[in-house]
Amino acid sequence: MWCRTLCGSSPKDPWRAVVLVILQGVWFMAPAAALAVLLVSLSACARAEREPIFHADFEGAETLEGWSGSGAGVVDRDGGGRALVIERTDAQAATSVVLRHDLPAEAMAGRLITLQAAVKAEDVSERPRSWNGVKVMLVLDLAEGRRYPQLALDVGTYDWRTVTRTVRVPAGTVAATLVLGLEQVTGRAWFDDVTIVQGRPWNGGRRSEVMDRGHDLPRLRGAMHGPTFVEEDFRTLATEWGANHMRWQLNWVPMRQAREWAADLDAYDEWLARALEDCDRAVDLAEELGVLLLIDLHCPPGGRADGGVCRMFREQRYQDKLLEVWDRIARRYQGRRSVWAYEIVNEPVEGTVAEGLLDWRELSGAAIDVIRAIEPGKPVVVEPGPWGGPAGFDSFQPLDIDGIVYSCHVYVPHQFTHQGVHGSEIGVVYPGEIGGERWDQERLREALQPARDYQLEFNVPIYIGEFSAIRWAPDNSAYRYLRDAIELFEEYEWDWAYHAFREWSGWSVEHTTDAGNPEPSPTQTDRERLLRSWFALNERPQM
Repeated sequence: MWCRTLCGSSPKDPWRAVVLVILQGVWFMAPAAALAVLLVSLSACARAEREPIFHADFEGAETLEGWSGSGAGVVDRDGGGRALVIERTDAQAATSVVLRHDLPAEAMAGRLITLQAAVKAEDVSERPRSWNGVKVMLVLDLAEGRRYPQLALDVGTYDWRTVTRTVRVPAGTVAATLVLGLEQVTGRAWFDDVTIVQGRPWNGGRRSEVMDRGHDLPRLRGAMHGPTFVEEDFRTLATEWGANHMRWQLNWVPMRQAREWAADLDAYDEWLARALEDCDRAVDLAEELGVLLLIDLHCPPGGRADGGVCRMFREQRYQDKLLEVWDRIARRYQGRRSVWAYEIVNEPVEGTVAEGLLDWRELSGAAIDVIRAIEPGKPVVVEPGPWGGPAGFDSFQPLDIDGIVYSCHVYVPHQFTHQGVHGSEIGVVYPGEIGGERWDQERLREALQPARDYQLEFNVPIYIGEFSAIRWAPDNSAYRYLRDAIELFEEYEWDWAYHAFREWSGWSVEHTTDAGNPEPSPTQTDRERLLRSWFALNERPQM
């Protein structure tokens, strides 16, 4: 209580802590003891920032007061306490069984909040759409529409687990509702200790003394290349286009099949041996041409299960293999001047981490230790989960390691950037109304804000490892999207790589906007001219 009284709602002013120290009389202590008390006081003040907004533990006689809806009850939990249970059977006519509770929008609007709940499930059926299933969801009402951030929860049967998500609530939020239940699925789910607090799910976080980007160039501007070495393409991107770096992907294609192939570690070793032979050629040519390479492990050991979850978070052998792989790669390219950095895993997805295994932050730290034991100080690139999106920075605590470059991929809104991919709707225009919201450069800026805040708060470099828009977006709007995105990257002084150069024609800036035309354009497209104009500003590294 005394800390909150002195520190107020923004307890970051050390002088208030000093006042506390003086009041407690610690300046009569030895200097070391006084400093210890001061640090403890400052730490306590920092923790006071996480003000509670909502909490439901379903204890007491009036536990469902304030909730609306039906089909729910409160039952005893094994080991003590009470929990909410919601069941939906095949016989029920309604497609969803949910409870709703109004939230104080004024305490959430414009803030970073953390939503957390303990959840248990039994026989929950497969969801017809990715957003259906067990729901712990916020409904945020804005003047321009609604947003529906929710916890990532599995279907099937599982015991109690605590799931957390950090959400940036838009400043224009006028109403907010919490939703618990089952949507478009059958089965039974239990909920307990549903909590919403201001701030991140963790306090503090290490701020780097120096922002180390791992190179001394004004900017890295390039493209993702690969996964096959083609000398002519490599030379074209480096010399004719002017890219000064490439993100080289160690990628097993076709990627969908490789998700299963990579579960066989003998087959994985055979693939990696072939992939590294191509990578050797790229490293050699990069040194000749003065280009920096980021070596990206695009296909993780074990591959991916349903929902893209990396199997290395489910089985120990795959975590062991990841460390072995990075020992192998680091030894192979030790001291090579063209190898700018290593990227531990492309687009990590944890899901629920199996008992006894390392989570993504711990596993990436372990891999960095392996690399640095071979080449001390080597730059390493790490993305937040899930899928490396910028929003992941809100809940990814920075590593307590120097020389880390934090990366994200920009494909927002996905409905625009990936239209027509895997049969999705075509005809979405940028800038314009997309998914009930107005998307333009300022909305892109809002989507990138988690990465920008991370950069400023922790003094770390941000690298955009992938960004793109499908070439057939109507009215040449892929060009406008790329232009707006690059302008933001440049404003924030972020290094960046376009996805991708001569990989799949859907992302190709050398092809026209006509989806039915598989041939490269006879003249430069607006998208190609855009990339070339930025590459023209590049400086070359000294090899």
